[in-house]
Amino acid sequence: MRNLDTSPSTRPVPARHRRRPAVVLAVVAGALAFSLVVLLAVAVAVSRAATVDGPGGAGRLLGTAAVGAALGRDEATGEAGGVVPPGTSPFDEDVPAVSGLDPRLLDALQRATTDATAADVVVVVNGGWRSAAYQEQLLDDAVVRYGSRTEAARWVATPETSAHVHGDAVDVGSWDATSWLSGNGAAYGLCQIYENESWHYELRPEAADQGCPPMFRDPTEDPRMNP
Repeated sequence: MRNLDTSPSTRPVPARHRRRPAVVLAVVAGALAFSLVVLLAVAVAVSRAATVDGPGGAGRLLGTAAVGAALGRDEATGEAGGVVPPGTSPFDEDVPAVSGLDPRLLDALQRATTDATAADVVVVVNGGWRSAAYQEQLLDDAVVRYGSRTEAARWVATPETSAHVHGDAVDVGSWDATSWLSGNGAAYGLCQIYENESWHYELRPEAADQGCPPMFRDPTEDPRMNP
């Protein structure tokens, strides 16, 4: 006798319905493949836009200085705004913190570094030119660290008064370097400005003949910090 039970468990499934899962999977796979192609195309375009021809025709990534220029020099942060990579030399002029220094200050620093190196003293740049945005960031961090803006002012200047923002100051390391510059920096016109910052040097050209001027106890005594 023919089975007349038409419940879902026994009802025959038309062939066209059995093919639907395969069709759906094919559509999904096609969409994923298309998305992958689009992403790869975007990645290639970005890569080409971010490279320039280097020696021998090889491409190299644009430096952070170019990024800083795109953002606006005063608003740049990160390396483009003056953050210094560890171990930066005064001769690393591809680093914005170094290339942004006043040319006369940089020349004096490089001459001093050459002579210090001959004496087996390693000079590194821990701070140089800074954007206003980066200087403000450092000041905000100092307020948190020292508990008040008044105390922070003994260590970090405002963007409006900082010599770093104008490229007129450099912070050097190591401790051997600060010791060497303390005794020899005046011959190059490099002077420590603040007693509490043995690493902070500025250019005083007259120091080669007259010696460095007396240091301020800290930046709060510097008239430039209170215009």
